[in-house]
Amino acid sequence: MNVLLGLAMVLASCAIGFLLSGGHLMALFQPFELLILLGSAIGAMVMANPLAVTLKSFKAMGGLIKPSPYTKTLYLDLLALLFDLFNKMRREGMLAVEADIDDPSASPLFTKYPSVEKIHGSIEFIVDYLRVMMIGSIAGHELEALIDAELETHHAEAHLVPAAINKVAEGLPGFGIVAAVMGIVITMGSLGGPPEELGHHVGAALVGTFLGILMSYGIFGPIGGMIEHKVREEAKVFECIKASLIATLNGAAPQISIEFGRKVLFHDVRPTYAEVDERVRQK
Repeated sequence: MNVLLGLAMVLASCAIGFLLSGGHLMALFQPFELLILLGSAIGAMVMANPLAVTLKSFKAMGGLIKPSPYTKTLYLDLLALLFDLFNKMRREGMLAVEADIDDPSASPLFTKYPSVEKIHGSIEFIVDYLRVMMIGSIAGHELEALIDAELETHHAEAHLVPAAINKVAEGLPGFGIVAAVMGIVITMGSLGGPPEELGHHVGAALVGTFLGILMSYGIFGPIGGMIEHKVREEAKVFECIKASLIATLNGAAPQISIEFGRKVLFHDVRPTYAEVDERVRQK
C-alpha cells in the first residue's frame, strides 16, 4: 500500500506544481516518447538478464501492492511451530517427528500454522534440516556452516531481481536523452514551419528527458529499493529458523531454542517474550 501511496505523491506533486506554474497537463501526454522509454528499458532488461530473472522482476513489482506477510503474527506462528516440533522431539525422541517431516501437508503440527506454509520455502527449509539432525553425528558448528552455505546462495539469488530493476532505473535517464534527441531530429525536419508546430516538437522532445528522469528516480528506483527490503524481510524468516535449529541441536530447551530465533528478528515485528510464551501455550 505504501508503494501506491508514494507513487501517487510523486505524480501528484509533479502535476500540481506544473499546473500552478501555468502549465497544461496535456502537454506532458506524449505516448510515443513513453513508448521509446519503456520499450527500450524493457528490451535492455530482457537482454541483460536470464528470462527467469525478468519474469520474477515483473512478478515482484506486482507483488508490492499486497501487504507484507512478514508480520508479528507470522513470527508468532513460526516460533510456535518450532516449539511444538522441538518439544515433541525432546519428550518422545528425535524420531518422533519423522512422520511429520515425511509428509508436512498431512502433519497436524505443520497444518496448524497455515501462515508459515505461505512463506515460500520455509517448510522445506525446516524439514530438510530436521532430517539432517535425525541422521545424527553432526555438530552445531557443522550444521551452521551447512545452513550458511544455503542461505548465501538463497540471498544471492534473491538479490538478482532488485539488481535488475535498479539497472533499469539507472538506464532510464539515458533512454530519456535518446527520446529527446529523436524528438529534436523531428523538430529539425520541421524548420520553416509554424512556430506552434516547432514549439510542440521541442516540448515533446523535452518531455522524453523529463519522463526518463522521473521514472528513474521517482518510480523504478524506489521500487527496486522496496524489493530489497522485501528480500531482507524474507531472509529473517530463515535466519530465525537457523538460530532455533542450532540452539536445539546444542541441547537447549524448546523455550530457549525459540528465544534464540526471536532475538534475530527486526524490532518492529519481533514479538515479546510474553507474547511468544502465551502463543506456545495455546492449544
